[in-house]
Amino acid sequence: MPQTLQPGILTVTSAFPDPPFELADGSENGFDIDLTGLICRHLDLQLSRQRYLANNFDGIFDELRKKIVRRNLRHHHHPRPCQDRAILPTLCRVQSRVAENRRVAPNVSSPAQLRGLTAGIQSGNTSDFVARPWVAEDVIAAIKYYPYDLIMTALDDLETGKVELVIKLFPVISWLIKDRPQLKLAMEVPTHEKLGIAFAIANVELCDAVNHALQTLENGGELAGLRSRWFPA
Repeated sequence: MPQTLQPGILTVTSAFPDPPFELADGSENGFDIDLTGLICRHLDLQLSRQRYLANNFDGIFDELRKKIVRRNLRHHHHPRPCQDRAILPTLCRVQSRVAENRRVAPNVSSPAQLRGLTAGIQSGNTSDFVARPWVAEDVIAAIKYYPYDLIMTALDDLETGKVELVIKLFPVISWLIKDRPQLKLAMEVPTHEKLGIAFAIANVELCDAVNHALQTLENGGELAGLRSRWFPA
């Protein structure tokens, strides 16, 4: 059994809301929840889940350095990837998508049509790697940052016209707007991000154990089953 903070217990921290990884309604459902449950059963560990609620997603990595914490990590573009140990990706590729108000910008389908608009994004989110170059290149006019746990406020502002677009990881943005008929997904921005699990860099034993568990789940088809359930084609 790998070493954990509390013997026999794996402490897992995730940022909310981030559906379909963790559902926004606060229920104990989602890809991350199912996945960590399978990992714990494979390693004969009890799962202890914690919610990360803060203004900036980057703060979760500060917690990671203090204790054993796991979270989906966009490790291709994160500014501090070398400070945490990432395991094999649980999803291969994701990208950012742009949500817009159907009434304010009904026909937008490319970045060239965003000139003069203000984008809403979460603090510490990899959407910054899309939005900042757009500002520098005069593709969009400005960025409005929202605390990470106030993504719903950003979407409310999109509906009321306080911002003209919101950039967010797909498939999360699709889940967040599916009950908001006034909003639409206007375009996809390839970012070639890979999602994985992060560990404190010194916790090699636990990282290797979870890696082995993931490979076993992949070989047995259980990981593919989770993907098809939460990320249907």
